[in-house]
Amino acid sequence: MAANSSNSTSGKSGGKQPAPSAEQVTTRRGYYSNCKLPLRSLVIETLKEVDPSRKCFRLVGGVLVERTVKEVLPALENNKEQITKIVESLNTQMQAKGRELTEYRERYNIRLVGEDDKQSKADASPAKESEGGGSKGGAGVLVS
Repeated sequence: MAANSSNSTSGKSGGKQPAPSAEQVTTRRGYYSNCKLPLRSLVIETLKEVDPSRKCFRLVGGVLVERTVKEVLPALENNKEQITKIVESLNTQMQAKGRELTEYRERYNIRLVGEDDKQSKADASPAKESEGGGSKGGAGVLVS
C-alpha cells in the first residue's frame, strides 16, 4: 500500500504526467536534429583543413576513442547526410499529422478549451478600439 501512495504523489504536480504524444516526440526529434546539423557541418569544415594523419577524438556510444582525421571525416559526413534525411522525413510526417489533425477537428467540430474565448475576444477587440479612440498599448506616448 505504501508503494501505491508514493507512486501517486511522485512528480512536481503530485500526479502522473501523461506520456508525450507522437507529435511532441516528432517535434523534439526534429528540433534536436536541427541543432546537431550545424555543429556537424562546422566540425566537418574544420577537419577538412587539417592534416589527415592528425589525431582526433570522437565520442562513440559514450566512450571517447582516438582516431585519425582520415578515419573520422567520412563517418561524420555520412552522419550528416543521415541526419538531413531524418529531418526531412520528420518534417513531412509533421505536416501530414497536422493536416490529419485539422481534418479530424473539422469533421467532428472539436474545439480546444478556451479557443472560443480567444476568438470572441479577438473579434470584439477591434470594435472596442475604434469606439475608445485607441488601445492601451499607446498609453504614455506623446503625439504632437
